[in-house]
Amino acid sequence: MKLLLLLMALTVANVVSAQTKSLYDIPLKDIDGKDTSLKAYQGKVLLVVNVASKCGYTYQYEGLQAVYKKYADKGLVVLGFPCNDFLSQEPGTAEEIKTFCSSKYNVTFPLFAKLHVKGAEQHPLYAALTSKEAGHPGAISWNFNKFLLGRDGKIIKRFGSGDKPESESVTQAIEAALAAK
Repeated sequence: MKLLLLLMALTVANVVSAQTKSLYDIPLKDIDGKDTSLKAYQGKVLLVVNVASKCGYTYQYEGLQAVYKKYADKGLVVLGFPCNDFLSQEPGTAEEIKTFCSSKYNVTFPLFAKLHVKGAEQHPLYAALTSKEAGHPGAISWNFNKFLLGRDGKIIKRFGSGDKPESESVTQAIEAALAAK
């Protein structure tokens, strides 16, 4: 019982902490385990996606890479966050994830260390992205949920797993975000 209360208190503290600072300030680890944050992408349009290699939506890596390649020169960065929260569909190590993404889908967009997008261990980035204050609240429903962030770091739009990265609705939102000054 004490452990449960402690975990709940830590989760609330993480959410409050994430809400009091910019998304750019939230500590992250890249796929190689190095400390980083979203600061390197400040001023860019970001498509933040929780990804998994053994999911029915894994094919979307191809679309994510295509969108990244098409719009990177205009200021879009796709950011992949491996997650094992849904039916253990991302069981691999960081090295296995990197190898899978590069060999099967030629992924060149940035990948980060595996994290939790829901539950008691929800990462502060996802606590901030899904909070009421972010404007698109609600739990992550499955792998390949997508958040489109403007150059100012604010969430413009949220897309579900079924929204393909190269779909008209997603690419129109990306193009509008890239055109905004």
